[in-house]
Amino acid sequence: MLLSDGIRRIGFRKWYERTLLASHAHLVLCFLCFIGVFAAFEATGRFTSVSDRLTDVATILICTVTGAWALRRYLRLMARAESAANQAECPRCHVYGRLVLQKADAEGDEVEVHCSKCGHGWRIEP
Repeated sequence: MLLSDGIRRIGFRKWYERTLLASHAHLVLCFLCFIGVFAAFEATGRFTSVSDRLTDVATILICTVTGAWALRRYLRLMARAESAANQAECPRCHVYGRLVLQKADAEGDEVEVHCSKCGHGWRIEP
């Protein structure tokens, strides 16, 4: 979910929480894929038929590609969430995460917000 949509629909804090949960779910998927890769490597030495070895090689390839995608997605989501969280404190009254969306760019990642406590406005950039 884009930052602008998240602030508009559920608020910044819930957007941040959901983005962290999604990123960590991708990390768990990455971990499970690499367990699958290691299990398939071990299985290649136990089976002697060609079809079993081809199945193991296919499993290794699928788990490696999926794990690499999940790791990349984890890092991207985590970087986006942390970048926005580092800019979510009001520069004037120092309250954290109480933002009201004023406007967003076309991509929805760069937003102008104002503090719901003091009304000070600033820009959150990706």
